[in-house]
This record gives sequence, C-alpha cells and structure tokens, in this order.
Amino acid sequence: MVHCPECGTSLEAESDLEFVEMDSTTGFIKASKRYYIATCTECGATIGSGVAGAKAGGGDGGGAV
Repeated sequence: MVHCPECGTSLEAESDLEFVEMDSTTGFIKASKRYYIATCTECGATIGSGVAGAKAGGGDGGGAV
C-alpha cells in the first residue's frame, strides 16, 4: 500500500490524489507541453509530476491563424 509521505494517508483510489495542470497561465513555466502535478487530497503535498501532450499554439494559449 502507498502512503502520503507528509501525512501518512493511504493512497488507495484515484480520488485520493488531485491532478493539477501547471502551464504558462499559472506562471510555472512557458512551454508547449502540459505539466501536471499530483497532490494528496488530504494535506495538499505534492506526490509526483509529469508531462502530457503538446499544447496548441506553442504554449501561448492561442491557436494558428
């Protein structure tokens, strides 16, 4: 069984994690990819992160004209 390293809550179901998209709109990074972090729903600690798919418009939020 997996536990949150911060609060010790058991992470058994998908609902035990929250997936948050971090991109240029959050000021985290300006890039053409979407970055995600997974946080514990009990305490908010970051458990992991990853990259998924390209974003249309090169990360500026706009599409091709």
